[in-house]
Amino acid sequence: MHSEPQVSNDFDSVAFLASVTEQAGVYRMYNQQQEVIYVGKAKQLKKRLASYFRKDVGSVKTKALVKQICAIDVTVTHTEGEALILENNYIKKYQPKYNILLRDDKTYPYLLITDHKHPKLGAHRGGKKVKGEYFGPYPTVGAVWESLRLMQKIFPIRQCEDSYYRARSRPCLQYQLGRCSAPCVDKISIDDYQEQVKLAKLFLRGKSSTVIEQLVGRMEKASHELAFEQAAKYRDQISTLRKIQQQQHVSGLAAEMDVVGLFRINSQACVHLLCIRDHKILGSKSFYPVVPSETQDSEILQAFVGQHYLNHEPLQGNIPKEIVIGHEIEQVTELSKLLSEQAEHDVKISTRIRSERAQYLKLATTNAQTALVTRNSHKESMQARFVALNEVFELSNGIQRIECFDISHTMGQQTIASNVVFNQEGPLKTDYRRYNVHGITPGDDYAAMDFALRKRYGKLTNMDNMPDIVFIDGGKGQLAKAEDFFNEIELDKTPLLVGVAKGESRKPGLETLILAGSHQLISLPATSPALHLVQHIRDESHRFAISGHRAKRQKVSKKSQLEMIEGIGAKKRQSLLKFLGGMQEVMQADISQLEKVPGISKVLAQNIYDALHDK
Repeated sequence: MHSEPQVSNDFDSVAFLASVTEQAGVYRMYNQQQEVIYVGKAKQLKKRLASYFRKDVGSVKTKALVKQICAIDVTVTHTEGEALILENNYIKKYQPKYNILLRDDKTYPYLLITDHKHPKLGAHRGGKKVKGEYFGPYPTVGAVWESLRLMQKIFPIRQCEDSYYRARSRPCLQYQLGRCSAPCVDKISIDDYQEQVKLAKLFLRGKSSTVIEQLVGRMEKASHELAFEQAAKYRDQISTLRKIQQQQHVSGLAAEMDVVGLFRINSQACVHLLCIRDHKILGSKSFYPVVPSETQDSEILQAFVGQHYLNHEPLQGNIPKEIVIGHEIEQVTELSKLLSEQAEHDVKISTRIRSERAQYLKLATTNAQTALVTRNSHKESMQARFVALNEVFELSNGIQRIECFDISHTMGQQTIASNVVFNQEGPLKTDYRRYNVHGITPGDDYAAMDFALRKRYGKLTNMDNMPDIVFIDGGKGQLAKAEDFFNEIELDKTPLLVGVAKGESRKPGLETLILAGSHQLISLPATSPALHLVQHIRDESHRFAISGHRAKRQKVSKKSQLEMIEGIGAKKRQSLLKFLGGMQEVMQADISQLEKVPGISKVLAQNIYDALHDK
């Protein structure tokens, strides 16, 4: 059951409480701008909501919250478990001001075994659009690549892209190294390949002992059938697995658990997640939740567990068998039950710990402390640089936001414009933008700069995101183009425009700043924190532009050179690649070899040869 909020400037709490239900559910509180400012759950909605409107509500945080309430929206649930899930989903959706917010980047890497005739094993990041079975998430990309290297040593499953797999006519180097069974050229039967895939899936689920048992049985069977070569392969797999087990085994009982450490400095908090799988630390990750004032440590940890693990679409391996935290939290039983249902195995939340688990918790807490102190040190350094830069330009309201533009291209082709953003905490990567420049004369950097500025500011309506300073990577020409643009459009707030020109030797430290309007030249000392900030912004803009340009160029180069040859369609392209064994072999083939490809005439072979050799 769901009730719609009625927004008004003067919230009538008496009338609202008279009509609200006593059932369990979730409530959302709105301010005058109809923004959700708090989400909560309750066993009895009426009793819980009435507590907000007593004369003495207790904490300063609650008083500040109540003053802003203009409407309350109530959703009734059947159970406390439903309320817990719905509360966390609403918090993730609305990011309310007075809730503890875990701002996760949602870019965890996974291992993926694709749904294919010959499944591929590889790393995956992003949306789960590819059909197959996902394993993870892993705390770092390094942990994924380490697992992939390990898997190659044990299971000869292909890790190449489908396009490479389809084009093969003979085994690649991975087959020669014993790291792939070459299913692309039928060096292994489909049944045997699928058998290896099943074993790999078992191994990724942590069932290495089961894998060894099955391999021993298959080795013995192959020996009885006098298939000694196959038996030797099984023997080598078993040997490798046993070595890996010995390397990974450490003393202790913790086979699969997550340890959650917390460290706070006033209203700042860092939660450090330590992932332990198969008796070893797989990796770790730090989170920096947004914490309202007067929040208890137990509240932060409960919010973290709920927001981090409870999902609409749970993925295998996300929830371990045990979660260790250092404080007692409310609804431990309910949370444990929900996580067990989602994970399809028992999940224990441990709060009273000692011995080995206490040592792991101490390690996680130490890492949280180190991460938060390092982060604050970086922020303080960045803020000092902002202050130093403002001493140079003397802006009355200080500098809160800086943007920088750069252009990248190769001989005028694949032109990319980058726009990077810094605030007083450093790079604000969520606001970075790249623009594919088109409709200009190739190589015209001035026109490209004008294109980028129009894209960024041409239709801007929200002045909150208008920077205080815009740096233009280039000399007076690019700066003049930016001046013309801002003189042309009407904005409530116009940023200070500054050109960043490299010195004659183009060495760092010799940059010259050019002020818009007067075109006054400013040279800062090489040791100046303000110059260091300008260099950091300029270098980041350059890096962002170059990486975008490189990706665009590679995308173009990935298109087969055969596509540019008249008379070569998709089928003939495929015939050439399959018959000769890939693009490299096609490049090396002479006319007589090209003629042997089905569907390629002598004239067409000559055209192909001439096109590929620039004749």
